[in-house]
Amino acid sequence: MMDEKDLKEHEDNVKLVSSMKKSNKYKYLQGKQITDHETGTRVYDIIGTRLPSVTTVLGATKNQQFLKDWKAKVGTEEAERITNLSSKRGTAMHKFLESHIQGVGYDDLTEIGCAAKPMAQKIIEMGLTPISEYYGSEVMLHYPGLYAGSTDLVCMHDGLETIIDFKQSNRPKREEWVGDYYMQIAAYAMAHDEVYGSKIRQGIIMICTPDLYYQEFKFQDAMLKLWKHRFLKRLDMYHELQRDEKEQAKIDPNKLLEEFERDK
Repeated sequence: MMDEKDLKEHEDNVKLVSSMKKSNKYKYLQGKQITDHETGTRVYDIIGTRLPSVTTVLGATKNQQFLKDWKAKVGTEEAERITNLSSKRGTAMHKFLESHIQGVGYDDLTEIGCAAKPMAQKIIEMGLTPISEYYGSEVMLHYPGLYAGSTDLVCMHDGLETIIDFKQSNRPKREEWVGDYYMQIAAYAMAHDEVYGSKIRQGIIMICTPDLYYQEFKFQDAMLKLWKHRFLKRLDMYHELQRDEKEQAKIDPNKLLEEFERDK
């Protein structure tokens, strides 16, 4: 017979394997993710074409001063420890969430896994309830000739086709700190619409801290279009920094920028 602790653990595991309704509305293309171990940059091979990842584009064009100041404050060694721990915890949290969405049993009894599991449960309880169906989990997306990336979830959320990204954070976020997250989702929405003829209307960033503080940043329609425009500006900056790649691109990001400028 289960004691109270075993019962609680069983209930938690049931929550993590409750499956969502899967829709096959979109037939997603497969690609291959490749990481340059020397530079840490990520590219995607999509049908024989190598494209920079969205995170690589944003990482190469962001203001690094805050990160430099933080490393100077805590020390390089401590900064590396915190970064590595956060990355491992985030990966574990994503694995729990992916397993829940797909209805696959999964557990991780490591120290990292035990920290990540309740974070995933908090996102499930607080964030995933309004989803009526999902189209893909860990979906590889690309905008032909320009960029690629993997998004956590494409779904129907409160009646709107939505792209969701899950994030772990060591502390609560202010909205002014999550601009790159907005641009990341905007880039995925633009790619999804271009390749699959969809009309993604909403993006949601779901964040949980290790002490289980949940945050949700949601944006739709006009705001989504604004962040698409901002991402295209960063993409153009990236190609300015990578002139050789710009010459190889089949689509000029400046043309997309001009279209957005005309529609503003």
